[in-house]
Amino acid sequence: MAYRQPQPYYNNAPPHPPPNQYAHFADAAGVGVAPSFPPPPPPQPRPSFQDHPPVPSYQSQHQSPAPQQYAAHQDYEHDWETKSYQSEFAGSQVHLNPQYEMSQVNVAQMPNMPYAQNYPPAQQRPRLLQAHTGYSQAKEKMMKRRSVRQVELQQGNLVLDLQVPTHIMPKGVESKEEMSKLRYTAATCDPDDFMRSKYTLRPYLYGRQTELFIVMTMYNEDEVLFVKTMNAVIKNIAHLCSRTKSKMWGPNGWQKIVVCVVSDGRSKINKRTLHVLNLMGCYQEGVAKDSIAGKDVTAHIFEYTTQVVVSDTGEVSQGACPIQIIFCLKEQNKKKLNSHRWFFNAFVCVLLDVGTKPTGTSIYELWKCFDKSSNVGGACGEICVDTGRACSLLLTSPLAASQNFEYKMSNILDKPLESVFGYISVLPGAFSAYRYKALLNGPDGKGPLASYFKGETMHGGNSTAGLFERNMYLAEDRILCFEIVTKKREAWVLRYVKSAKASTDVPTTVPEFISQRRRWLNGSLFASIHATVFFFRIWTSGHNVFRMFFLQIEFIYNAVNLIFTWTSLANFYLAFFFLISSATASPGPNDPFNFLAQGAGTIVFEFILRLYIVVIFVVLVCSLGNRPQGSKWAYSLSMIMFGFCNIITLWCAGYTVYRAVPHTLAGWKDFGHLVSTNSAFRDIVISLAGTYGLYFIGSFMHLEPWHMFTSFLQYMFLLPSYVNILMMYAMCNLHDVTWGTKGDNGAAKDLGGAKKVKDSNGNDVLEMELPAAREDVDQLWVASRSALGVKPPEEKEHRDAATKQADHDRNSRTNVVLAWTGTNMIMILVFTSTAFNNWIQQHVEVSSDTTFNPYLTFLFWAMAGLSACRFLGSFLYLVFRLFGW
Repeated sequence: MAYRQPQPYYNNAPPHPPPNQYAHFADAAGVGVAPSFPPPPPPQPRPSFQDHPPVPSYQSQHQSPAPQQYAAHQDYEHDWETKSYQSEFAGSQVHLNPQYEMSQVNVAQMPNMPYAQNYPPAQQRPRLLQAHTGYSQAKEKMMKRRSVRQVELQQGNLVLDLQVPTHIMPKGVESKEEMSKLRYTAATCDPDDFMRSKYTLRPYLYGRQTELFIVMTMYNEDEVLFVKTMNAVIKNIAHLCSRTKSKMWGPNGWQKIVVCVVSDGRSKINKRTLHVLNLMGCYQEGVAKDSIAGKDVTAHIFEYTTQVVVSDTGEVSQGACPIQIIFCLKEQNKKKLNSHRWFFNAFVCVLLDVGTKPTGTSIYELWKCFDKSSNVGGACGEICVDTGRACSLLLTSPLAASQNFEYKMSNILDKPLESVFGYISVLPGAFSAYRYKALLNGPDGKGPLASYFKGETMHGGNSTAGLFERNMYLAEDRILCFEIVTKKREAWVLRYVKSAKASTDVPTTVPEFISQRRRWLNGSLFASIHATVFFFRIWTSGHNVFRMFFLQIEFIYNAVNLIFTWTSLANFYLAFFFLISSATASPGPNDPFNFLAQGAGTIVFEFILRLYIVVIFVVLVCSLGNRPQGSKWAYSLSMIMFGFCNIITLWCAGYTVYRAVPHTLAGWKDFGHLVSTNSAFRDIVISLAGTYGLYFIGSFMHLEPWHMFTSFLQYMFLLPSYVNILMMYAMCNLHDVTWGTKGDNGAAKDLGGAKKVKDSNGNDVLEMELPAAREDVDQLWVASRSALGVKPPEEKEHRDAATKQADHDRNSRTNVVLAWTGTNMIMILVFTSTAFNNWIQQHVEVSSDTTFNPYLTFLFWAMAGLSACRFLGSFLYLVFRLFGW
């Protein structure tokens, strides 16, 4: 082995012991196993921070070993017999702690990165000083050099302790297992049987009391989204550890927080995301097995306490505090709900989707809500749209801007109103938290968790659930909220914490947008029907009479909203029809389209009316026969046409108001008479101003008015598409009860297995292949870092073939669509019929300058009333926050 002079960014490994010390070690890869041991004693008081000190700075200077040391190792042959020594804590694993050859890989040191600075570090990552092969070559070399070992079982399970790469383990923590060893557990059970199968995790073995358990669920998100979320979580934990005056947190606060990353399907995970986890020390290649003693592995669990912060380009630096991380790599793709089942049931509760980025104090703000009120069972923060640098996304994508407006108004009007009552219909799974006690089932096995996971078994071929129930459980987060609030003999409430903010990516293409909203709309519609039908369950809960009364009011409010949601297609068309027809009913100087030609209003009305109907027909046909990805141009063109129709509608509404209002100052003096005698002014101006005007007032009241200027016009242009296209596609695809991640759900079976054999003493051991040299692990670490520095070429999205629809689902879908379209079409036919219009002319007062329909009076006032309720709830929320209630 050639000796190399130390380089500026050379991170030397710890000095080697003399050759005669190798008789005490067996495995050069650093693999450890745990023998059987009695169950750990009850949790003791948390070990002091001095027992597990934070990782020291990586800036420490290391001395390069003498050249003679390298020569001494060149002729040394390793002893591969399994020998072990006692672990540092009772009941833990016994390690085959190897010594290893000096790694030849030179890497950059990790600079200390205080979180007061912006991430990633401004400095450019120095060039790796040694050229090396790519990741696939390094992995292939390591796999070829693996050797067969016999390892002991721990309580009948495979649990290994692995040496982490040299480059992330600084001096001073070699004896601290959680910072020097990566613990691998091959789980062969269902998550519900995790504890019964005698599996254990490090926080339990250390006797630590976990206060916050943060789960990050992912499917195939890339390294950019993963790093954005992970580094935001690390920043939040650093904030908790910086609260030195807190009784709960402080420098040792990281010991009360566990971050659990659950990946849905080993064959589906993004390989570059695995590179990031490898750099953090939370994953190693060549260790996992897909079968243990003939049992299929269901999840690969890696545990490590890391202090490494990684950027999406391979930058590595030191964080402000250690982070306890559990990486659960599910063998099969069983969807997000199954990932949450591993989190809730197997691991002992902040939910976070990879791609969602909480601000630096958001997790603390959520925790504080639970700490202040013992009856809070769940809480959510404000989900914001990630608008890019300098809000560039709002300027380049009208679709993203419209979603930004929608999210903002929901956070300003809807969530505060529901929080005042105590029942939030949905806590977004992208960023929310639950009190574990509120989730627990009752003695009969029924309760929030049982209902939450009920939908997991409803989507296979053997399911007996009906289409209504399967669609309802697409909104499993809504079901969970309803179950918590109505839990028998308990009085849990749900809260909205506006100060806990998190940004998320939103769809910027039409197919992605429609596919996402299909599941949201179907799930929310049927879950809302379920909650409305079973409203009486609040009277069997443990809430006091006053809370029950206010919850009953909220359920009535939700029922009214549900009716308007069901008839939204007809309501929007009727508003479109009556506004344009009333504006163009009087030819001559009052025609709003006289600037085109004399009497052009009638022609424009007939053209726009037919265009609207044609576009609805096109959307209906596309929704029944094609996926959004296959008809993206048809859907995009339909959105433009609907936007054009809405522009005409708004022009006619504005022109009608212009004709109705007085044009002199004297005409405005008797405002009461103007309201009582001018129906057009009363119904259009006051009702629309009461709706959209409250948007402005509410936004300014919460000191967040900017979306009204950057996103309002885009939202108004796409508003007809929200009603017509999204609802049409959702209702026409009720048979599709998937979460949108179709694909192979089987196991790859490419890892090899661990065979149970008898050792020389007659004990059961596992015979398996394991890495043979620490050098291979180090080279893979460097290869991962280098791979992240090179962006891969963009690949076109692979589209899976559409699944065949069962006959029962087809019939159910048809019946529901007929009922839905029939209800809306009957309303349209009745209110646009000649008989109804003649009756209006005979029995309803018609002003001298315009004709108006009384249906609009009811519709506009209903809109204004609902908006007033939302505004009142938002105002009460601010008052309660002001007085600390």
